[in-house]
Amino acid sequence: MNHALSYSDRLDATFAALSDPTRRAILARLANGEVSVMDLAKPFSMSQPAISKHLKVLERAGLISGIKDAQKRLRKIEAKPLEEATEWLENYRKFWEVKFNQLDSLIEELKLSKQTSPKRKNKKGE
Repeated sequence: MNHALSYSDRLDATFAALSDPTRRAILARLANGEVSVMDLAKPFSMSQPAISKHLKVLERAGLISGIKDAQKRLRKIEAKPLEEATEWLENYRKFWEVKFNQLDSLIEELKLSKQTSPKRKNKKGE
């Protein structure tokens, strides 16, 4: 991962990398441990160069890294960019949680006021 990038640039790279379903599927496979490039490519109906392009995007975002293991080219997931994205999203989850709690309180208040308010008579005086 390029640590010279700003926090904002790192988030941009992370979310851009995560925007593609193939890259998300690759990350899901890597969440179970190190996997060779050949094994990563197996479930996808695309060429080796296309898979390599996806891996490069994930590597540039710092989401995966390469490991040399004899003849195999292994990839592993890197947690830091996902941790930063989760922390960023958590701020918005907290924001919306507060808003929803306020809305719940307002709804309860309206329900109570409706239950305790005197019933109106209709125009005929009934």
